[in-house]
Amino acid sequence: MATGKSRSRSSASGSGGFLKFFLGFVFAFVLVFVGGWAYLKFGNPPVAVTDKALPFEADIVHVPLGARIDHEMQQPPFAISEDVYETGAMAYKLQCASCHGVPGKDVAFSKNMYPDAPQLWKKHSHGDVVGVSDDEAGETYWKIKNGIRLTGMPSFKGVLSEDQMWDVALLLKHANEQLPDPVTGMLKGQ
Repeated sequence: MATGKSRSRSSASGSGGFLKFFLGFVFAFVLVFVGGWAYLKFGNPPVAVTDKALPFEADIVHVPLGARIDHEMQQPPFAISEDVYETGAMAYKLQCASCHGVPGKDVAFSKNMYPDAPQLWKKHSHGDVVGVSDDEAGETYWKIKNGIRLTGMPSFKGVLSEDQMWDVALLLKHANEQLPDPVTGMLKGQ
């Protein structure tokens, strides 16, 4: 008889242990949620451009961004030509230059954005890379078309045509090369 009583006690304490564990887990989840909400509501989270970033803040966008671009990236539907350069330069000058600059002239306020708007005609400190010339044209096209959340980069889908977005992407892909004089003149507003 003594064995029967010990078995029933051990089964009861086993199910009670799981219930306690589960309730502890729920309580911890609620505590973290309420604590997070209180920090956002009453704390001092970084919301100004000049505030120091949260740990892993850039990774929240860049890790899934790279994966999504790799999955959805397309190849240019046409080859580069002087017409592509010229059409790309006109669209770039009207829609992109105010944040990303033109050859020989950076945009001063881009340093006051978070993250900084990259100056797409500026040579990198290493190699012959200018702006995003080391990226695939399809990656730049994706960014132009879809924009990038939490960066200030808008989507130009519906603003520029598909061909114009490709023209800009192909122009930027070749930003490290000597462009025809009329194209450089258009970009600089000459």
